[in-house]
Parts: sequence; C-alpha cells; structure tokens
Amino acid sequence: MSRLYGKQHRKLQAQFGTEKMADRIEELACHTTFDEDAKCFIEQSEMFFLTTIDDKGRPTVSFKGGRAGFVKVLDAETLLFPSYDGNGMFLSMGNITGNPQIGMLFISFERPHRIRVQGTASISQDPTLLAHYQEADFVVTVKLSELWQNCPRYIPQMQKIRTSRYIPSAECETPLAEWKRVDLMQDVLVPADLAKAKSVGTIEIGEWIAKIQSGAPDA
Repeated sequence: MSRLYGKQHRKLQAQFGTEKMADRIEELACHTTFDEDAKCFIEQSEMFFLTTIDDKGRPTVSFKGGRAGFVKVLDAETLLFPSYDGNGMFLSMGNITGNPQIGMLFISFERPHRIRVQGTASISQDPTLLAHYQEADFVVTVKLSELWQNCPRYIPQMQKIRTSRYIPSAECETPLAEWKRVDLMQDVLVPADLAKAKSVGTIEIGEWIAKIQSGAPDA
C-alpha cells in the first residue's frame, strides 16, 4: 500500500512507465517522522508555503515567514508555527478550523533544497504556546502524516538580501504595515492599528500604489 499514490497517480505512472521509479522514490524519501536532518532544515528556514482547504473544497496557498526558528519541531511527529498579524481575513487559520489537512513546502533558494510536509493541523491561543512567539495571534500545531524531500534541480539559486523588518522582535517595536496607513483603510482598522496609523501619518492610495510599482521594499 502506498502512502502517496492513488489511482489517479498510478494511471499517469503507467502511461509514462514510471511506476517502479515512483515506488523507489517513495521507499527512499517518504518518512513519517522528522529525522535530525529534516528538523535542522525546517528550524533554519525563514519561510514556507502553506496549503489549506477552504469551505468550498478548494486548495489555497499562502506564504509564511519569520526569523529562523519560528517553526519548531517539538518531537518526531509534531511541529509548531505562529500566525502573525495579517490582513484580518484569517483565510488559512479559518480553513484549518474547517479542514485540518494541510501541506507545507519548506524551500531554500540559496542551497537549493526543499522538503514537503503533510499533516493535520490545529490552532490555539493557549498562553503557554503563545509565549513561544511575540505578537502571534495563534499558534498552529501540526501532527505529521508524511514528509519527503524533492529533487532541487528546478529551484533557482538566489541570494537573500535582508530579513523583513515586519517580523516581530523583542529588540524593537514592530512597524505598522504600510497598507494600513492608506487613507481608504482608516475607517475599517481595529483601534490599535488606527492609533498607530494616526501616530505615523496616513498616505493616499496613489502614493502607496506608486511605492509598490517602484519596488520599494517596505511597501
């Protein structure tokens, strides 16, 4: 019995004659626990892509970023990551409450290297979990189903320039997202964000769009 392949995969494997190769890759690369190499790679990652399933059964994907160590492997079958301040839509977190099945893609563009994780997620506001992360709205616990390493040959090799200044840090106050300063957003901000926007000053929508089009890193 395969953990990765269903009838739809086997049909295509048969068409291209890759059944034996697919089975060998699953045998060698598919794991149900985090080994030390996977743990080190995941905990050194500053980003990953998260897939969740919405209320209509559609897959969605989002980017999650933080300082190295923001994803923590607690044991051989469990990891944690924070949900920081976003746009108030709570798409990923809401999806998890409706369907806990998720996928995670950890990728390094500098090595290059990647690991895929499938698991069952739950979100929590338990103070003992939130204590791990400054300014997190939730902490997500993921119970591992499978993980496997993919061939990195198509990953472009790129160099990191800098860490995002918006990632919460104990060393400095987290700045307000630029889009929350836009004049058209002021009447819908939560009180804390509205106070910050008034403190730093609002900007017109055209000014913000111009910043984005110019490639300004803080837009």
